[in-house]
Amino acid sequence: MESPAPFDIAEFLKHLTTLPGVYRMLDGAGEVIYVGKARNLKNRVSSYFRKGADLTPKTRALVAQVARIEVTITYNDVEALLLENNLIKALKPRYNILLRDDKSYPYIFLSKERFPRLAFHRGKQTARGSYFGPYPSASAVRESLSLLQKLFPVRQCEDAFFRNRTRPCLQYQIKRCSGPCVDLVTPEQYAEEVRHAALFLEGKNDQVIEELARKMEGAAQALAFERAAHYRDQIANLRRIQERQYITGDGGHLDVVAGALEGGAACIQVFFIRGGRNLGNKAFFPRNIGDSELREVLGAFLAQFYLEGAQSAGDEKVIPGEILVNVAPEEPEVLEQVLSQQAGRRVTLTAKVRGDRARWVGLAETNARHALTAHLASRAHLTARFEALQEALGLESLPQRIECFDISHTMGEAPVASCVVFDPGGPVKSDYRRYNIEGITGGDDYAAMAQALTRRFRKVVEGEGSSPDLLLIDGGKGQVAAAELVLEEMQLRGMMLLGVAKGPTRKAGLEQLILSGGGGTIILPEDSAALHLIQQVRDEAHRFAITGHRQRRAKSRRASRLEEIPGLGPKRRQALLRQFGGLQEVARAGVEDLAAVRGISRELAQRIYDIFHPD
Repeated sequence: MESPAPFDIAEFLKHLTTLPGVYRMLDGAGEVIYVGKARNLKNRVSSYFRKGADLTPKTRALVAQVARIEVTITYNDVEALLLENNLIKALKPRYNILLRDDKSYPYIFLSKERFPRLAFHRGKQTARGSYFGPYPSASAVRESLSLLQKLFPVRQCEDAFFRNRTRPCLQYQIKRCSGPCVDLVTPEQYAEEVRHAALFLEGKNDQVIEELARKMEGAAQALAFERAAHYRDQIANLRRIQERQYITGDGGHLDVVAGALEGGAACIQVFFIRGGRNLGNKAFFPRNIGDSELREVLGAFLAQFYLEGAQSAGDEKVIPGEILVNVAPEEPEVLEQVLSQQAGRRVTLTAKVRGDRARWVGLAETNARHALTAHLASRAHLTARFEALQEALGLESLPQRIECFDISHTMGEAPVASCVVFDPGGPVKSDYRRYNIEGITGGDDYAAMAQALTRRFRKVVEGEGSSPDLLLIDGGKGQVAAAELVLEEMQLRGMMLLGVAKGPTRKAGLEQLILSGGGGTIILPEDSAALHLIQQVRDEAHRFAITGHRQRRAKSRRASRLEEIPGLGPKRRQALLRQFGGLQEVARAGVEDLAAVRGISRELAQRIYDIFHPD
């Protein structure tokens, strides 16, 4: 048997995301030997492999055995912590520190007395008061207590310490406690802070924020600006640190299956939810998908995957009672019937979900897109596509540099041209360029393309940079003709010019390739690896152009960015600013938090989020 290729950590890190998540290190036998979490996956994983890194003997032994690394993206580092804990319990990797008894989860305890205290608790719940949890680890409880101390000045000191104070301690001086030990706060005022802390721990953050917003408005009207600023800061901090545990739900067994299509390839991610906890995920890359739509690919995958038995993250093979999907497959009723017969009980497929389940589906879809991007960018995969492109175009040698240009604008406003670069190793992002187009008639794509090409290749004529072997133009004969004039004017030779025009139905897979010099049109088969490479490069140029255009358009408009959003009128804008305490905090908020504001639908929340996050 042919031995697997050695793990190329440099290639892996090149395409690793900077988002938060969990990473799993596997040895040559495919066994998970270590599970870790990270706020920034790329920074954390790369720290193991830096030259001269000061690693412990145990970590050096771990790194020497790594043959593969898998990652799972999460929405935030809190979710990463929860997922890491679940995976360590399920997989018991030999390089992780394992708890001897994982049955006793820690809680946050709120005592019931005249001046209640917040405290860490593990074990039997016999004391009078409220218990919030369970939390995945002691560190999670300590982190939450620290955050609560910054938000609500409720004491966390031991009762013996509290009863024997004659003057306030340091926590009062740094505004982490209101000083109930020496009667510096009334029982009524203290009870209000305790109530807010309890609501926060119960997940009723919006109610707390609404009350604080009313207090902020009242203080501002009373010209108590310092107190109003305090409430504003409380609101902002609440928004930042509320621990919405999207990974953990109310219970139940289900799988989440989400797919993504790009450049003639597909990725299916399966997340395994058991007892309301995410126990892990696995990526699959179906082959021979041709021009199939995602619903077709998903339907075929579900049938094959579950009829052969679904491996549930270290559990026994089982088909769960519910499977959540990001796209409804073909003939879902038939598939449900077959899976129900196989499982011996009812199995349902659900595509339209809300709440926590929508977050699960969104998370699986994000991971599918990321895994597919990394897969398409892998060195072996790209080399095969470059070789196919060389053969399809009859090139004498493998193209070492491909550049693609695209134009983006809105009804002629703020036009931006993009130039992206690929070589056999993947995207060369350091060579990407954007060009703000000036001095042309709005909507004249030919003039815009000519201006961008002139500015790009003037550098080559002046002896800076290198020319591509293949120049792709997103457009038809008109754009190709404009490019030919620029190249002729600059007397540039030795590169192949190719237009990429959408077919009559504008469906992916039916692109027409326009040869320069009146060389005619090429239509490659839908399953052609060469066509898939062209689509991948063209789509990247399109993405890069749109991002630049949106940024330029937003900058050119002087009105508030919220005023650009259709459906967001004055009352809703006021509600947003009131709930978040200012435009800066609105810009920082996630879709789920925006949608929690009264009058803001999820679709409108997504539009608000997109205006501040054009990438």
